[in-house]
Amino acid sequence: ISVAGTCCTTMHEEKASCELRQRKPISESSCDGDRSELSQQQSVRDDGGGALSKDAPKTSGRGWGCLVSWEEGCSYWLTRIVFVRSLGFVYFVAFLVALNQNKPLLGSNGLLPVSLYLQQLRRHFHLSANASTSTEAFTAVPTVLWWVGEGHLDQALDAVAIAGLGLSGLLVLLGSGNSVVFFLLWVLYHSLVNVGQRWYSFGWESQLLETGFLAIFLCPVLSVGRFPKHSPTPWVVVWGYRWLLFRIMLGAGLIKIRGDQCWRDLTCMDYHYETQPVPNPLSYYLHQTPQLLHKMETAGNHFVELVVPFFLLLPRPFRILGGLLQVVFQVVIIVSGNLSFLNWLTILPAIFCFDDGFLAHFMPRNSTDKATRLQRQAEEAVKRPVGYYIRQVSNVCLAVLLARLSVPVVQNLLSSRQLMNTSFDSFKIVNTYGAFGSITRTRTEVVFEGTLATSLGPQDEGRVKWEEFEFKCKPGNVTRRPCVISPYHYRLDWLMWFAAFQDYQHNPWLVHLAGKMLVGDPSVTSLLAHNPFQKQPPNYIRALHYRYQYTEAGGTEARRGQWWKRRKVGVYLPPVSAGQLRPVFESQGWKWPTD
Repeated sequence: ISVAGTCCTTMHEEKASCELRQRKPISESSCDGDRSELSQQQSVRDDGGGALSKDAPKTSGRGWGCLVSWEEGCSYWLTRIVFVRSLGFVYFVAFLVALNQNKPLLGSNGLLPVSLYLQQLRRHFHLSANASTSTEAFTAVPTVLWWVGEGHLDQALDAVAIAGLGLSGLLVLLGSGNSVVFFLLWVLYHSLVNVGQRWYSFGWESQLLETGFLAIFLCPVLSVGRFPKHSPTPWVVVWGYRWLLFRIMLGAGLIKIRGDQCWRDLTCMDYHYETQPVPNPLSYYLHQTPQLLHKMETAGNHFVELVVPFFLLLPRPFRILGGLLQVVFQVVIIVSGNLSFLNWLTILPAIFCFDDGFLAHFMPRNSTDKATRLQRQAEEAVKRPVGYYIRQVSNVCLAVLLARLSVPVVQNLLSSRQLMNTSFDSFKIVNTYGAFGSITRTRTEVVFEGTLATSLGPQDEGRVKWEEFEFKCKPGNVTRRPCVISPYHYRLDWLMWFAAFQDYQHNPWLVHLAGKMLVGDPSVTSLLAHNPFQKQPPNYIRALHYRYQYTEAGGTEARRGQWWKRRKVGVYLPPVSAGQLRPVFESQGWKWPTD
C-alpha cells in the first residue's frame, strides 16, 4: 500500500520499520524492490510471537494483502479459532442441559425411560436377548447406549454428558481442537438425540449434529494447536457451513411464505411475542409496540430469510454483509425470547462469511501475525507432507457426500409440500430446517394443581383448596416475571407448550408426570420451580387449561404486578389419585415411584 511516498507491507508494521521507510522515500513503482530490501532486515515472528528469526522465509505479501484488502482469496485461520470456541460453547450448553435433565426425563425413573425405548427397538428389529444390537438397528438408531446394560443406563447418561462437557470445555478454553475431539462430541450427542424421544425432537438437535459433523473435517486429525502447520481451513468446510446457513434461512423463509396467512399479510408479529414457547421480559414490551412496527418486523424477517441467503453465494463484499445481517438478526431473536440455543447455533455457520481480512480488525496482533505467516508458507510451499494430500482427498470425498445428501434437501426446498426440520438420513448429516411455519393466535397453558383433600365428592365442591405447581420458566403465576434463560433450555417447559395444543391422551408422559407429583418424586420436583407439597404429597392431582394474555403495560393489572391475565377454558386432566394411576403405570411399563 503506497501512502504519501511510503510503501507498507502490513497494516501492523513495526514502528521502527516505518521510520526506516520514511527516511528513504520511494515511489509506488519501487515498492517491490523496497519490500525485498525490508524483508532482509525484518523477519517473521515465531509461533510464540517472540524472537525474530533470520531464517524466516521471504513471502509474496499475499497473506497480508488478504488481511487488508477487499479482494477474494483470503484465508480462514482466525475464522477457525472463533468458530471452534463458539461451537465448543454451544456443545457445552447442550451437554449441561443433558447432565441436569436427562435422568428425570430419560432415566430408569424418568418420564420417558430410555430402557423402555430400547426394549421397543429391540423388539422392532427382532434382536435376541443376548444381542446388544445389529447393523440394521445401529444404522437406524446410532447410539452407544446399545451396548450399555439396562441397569447402568442412568450412569451412562451422566457419563455421556460429563464427557461432552469436558471435551467442549477444552474447545472453549483452547480455541482449538482436532478431528478426534469433534468426532467424539458428535458421537456423544448423537447417542443422546437418538434415544431422547420427545425431549430431543427439536430442530436444533439435528442442526447441532450437522454443524458438529462438518467440524470433524475442520481441524487436523491429531494436532490441537490453534495454528497447525500445513492445515489451513478446508475450502469444503467453509462452503459447507455457508450451504448450511443458506438452507437454514431459506428453509425458514419458505416455510413461512407457504404456511400461515399471517406471514403473507404481515401480521404474524402481532401474535408471536405473546404466543412463542417461552417468552422473556422484553417479549412483553415488544408485543405492545405499534402494529406498523410489527409489519416492518415481518417484512424485515422475509428479507433476511428469503433474500439475504443469496448474498452468501455472491462475491466477498456481499457475503460479509450477508453474514453481518444474519448475525444481527439472530441476536435480535435471542434478546426477544427464549429459543434454547437455536439462534446461538445459527450464528455459527455465519462466522464463515468472515475471512481473516475482516476478523483481523478484532483479533490480537500476534494471532494475525501467525495467520499471515502460515498463509504465506502454505501458498509458497514447494514440498508438502503426505498428510496434506490425504486431507485434499478427504475434502473431495466430503464434498461428494454433501452434494449427494443435499439432493432430497433441495427437492424439499422446492416442493410446495415442504417438510420442516426433517432428516433424510439417520446420521443427520444434511437436514432440512424451518421455524414458525404457523403462528398461534392465542396462548393456552396447562396448569397442574394438587390438593390434600381426602375426598372430591359433589359436596366438597368449593371447599377444596387447590395449590399450583410452578414450572421453571413457562408462564404460570401471573405475577411472576418471564424468565431469561437462553441459551439454556428447559425441555419439560417446552413440551408443556406443545401439550397445551393437544390433550393428555396424545401426551402420555403427562400422566406419568402427574403420578410422580402425587408421591413427590424428587426426579420430577427437580424440574419444577415450586412444589407446594414439600412436607406432604397431595392426595389428588389435576390439570386445568387456561387462556393467557399479556396485561397492558402501565395498566391497572400491570401496576398490581401482573405480567399476565388468564381465563380458565376447561379441565385438561381430571382429578386423579395414586390408586387410579397405578394400573396406568403398570400398563405402560412405568415403575411406581415409591415401589
